[in-house]
Amino acid sequence: MINRTEIISKLPDVSTSIFAVMSKLANDYNAINLSQGFPDFNCSEQLVELVNHFMKNGFNQYAPMPGTIELRKQISLKVKRDYGREYDSEKEITITAGATQALYTAFSSIVNHGNEVIIFEPAYDSYIPAIIANGGIPVPIKLNKNDFSIPWQEVNKSITLKTKCIVINSPHNPTGSILNEEDILQLEKIVKDTSIFLISDEVYEHIIFDNQKHCSFAYSDELAKRSFIISSFGKTFHTTGWKMGYCCAPVNLTAEFRKFHQFIVFAVNTPIQLAVAEFLKDESNIYSLPNFYQAKRDLFSLLIKNSKFILRKCDGTYFQILDYSNISDKNDLEFSAYLTKEIGVAVIPLSPFYKSGSNDKLIRVCFAKKDEVLKQAANKLMRI
Repeated sequence: MINRTEIISKLPDVSTSIFAVMSKLANDYNAINLSQGFPDFNCSEQLVELVNHFMKNGFNQYAPMPGTIELRKQISLKVKRDYGREYDSEKEITITAGATQALYTAFSSIVNHGNEVIIFEPAYDSYIPAIIANGGIPVPIKLNKNDFSIPWQEVNKSITLKTKCIVINSPHNPTGSILNEEDILQLEKIVKDTSIFLISDEVYEHIIFDNQKHCSFAYSDELAKRSFIISSFGKTFHTTGWKMGYCCAPVNLTAEFRKFHQFIVFAVNTPIQLAVAEFLKDESNIYSLPNFYQAKRDLFSLLIKNSKFILRKCDGTYFQILDYSNISDKNDLEFSAYLTKEIGVAVIPLSPFYKSGSNDKLIRVCFAKKDEVLKQAANKLMRI
C-alpha cells in the first residue's frame, strides 16, 4: 500500500551537520569544544548597549525588506574604503539573516535544473545541499593537497556549456588558505566572455594574517559584475548567534536575489541592524581584528609546536588544520571521536567537507577561544 504521507526528500543524502554532531559529543563527554566555529568570549559591550538602545527606543518592528538604509549605507562606505568599489546602497546591497541564508538565496537566484556549479573541496557544508535543492549539479574540484590552493588547469577542464556558477571562499573555511592576486587573474581569464556567475563567500574578510591582503572580488571589474559577494557581521563582531550578514551584487543580480530573499526571510532583526550601522562608524571595531586573531593563532601554534601534530599554514579565518598522520591510522571521524571522548578536546574531521569523503588525516580546530581555554586544550593535545 502506498504511503501518501511519505516525503520524497530533495536532500536524501543529507544528515545532521558534523558541527552539531561534534558539539553534542563535546557536551556529552564534557570536552573542550574546539569544533564549532564560534567564539567563547562576548562581543563588545558597546555593541550590546547599542542594540539595547534601539530596542528601548521602539525600533522593534519589521525593517525594510532589503535592510535598514542606515546599515546599507555603512556597508557601501566600508566596501568603497576597503576595496575601491561603490555599491549603491539602495539597489546593490541586501541585509540577510547570516551568510548561510545569503548563500542559499544566491543559489536560488541563478541555479536552474541541470545547471553545473563548480565548488572547491574541502567546501563549507551548506554549498552542496543548496545547489541540489535548487536542481543544480555540484562539480567538486579538490584543492591542491599541500597548500590548499586552487588547481586552475583543472578548473579550465571542468568548464562545460552547463556551467552556471563558480563558488569561491576566501579566507577559506576549513583550511585557512587565501586567494592571491594571481588567483584573481586566473579566474578573470576563465570567466571572461562567458555567462558564468560567481558566488564569493568572504565572511572571514577581516580575519587575515601576516599583513596580507584580502583579494575581494570587489577589486575586479570582470568578477564584480557577475558576483554575489557575501559577508557576515557574526564573524567580524563575535556575534554568530545574531545571524546578520549581507550580499553585495550588481543591480540585475540583486533584483533577482531580493525576489527570493523576501519570501525566505523577508527582513532581519531591526535593532541589531541599526546597532551594527552605528558600530561600523568606528573603524577600529573592524581593523583591529587581524592582530587580535593572529595573536590567538600564534599562541595556539606555539603551545602545540612540540606535539606530534603537523600544523598546516593558516593565512586567515579562525581555524587551524592539524595533520595527525604521525599519530594514528584511524580515519578522521574515528580520530575526532577519540580526541573528544578520550583526550577531552572536540575537533572537526575534514572528510565531511568533501562530497565523497576524504582519506586525508586532517582535523580542524577553532582558535576563537579564550587564551586559558586554548592553553587547557593544548595541554591535553600535547599528551598524545
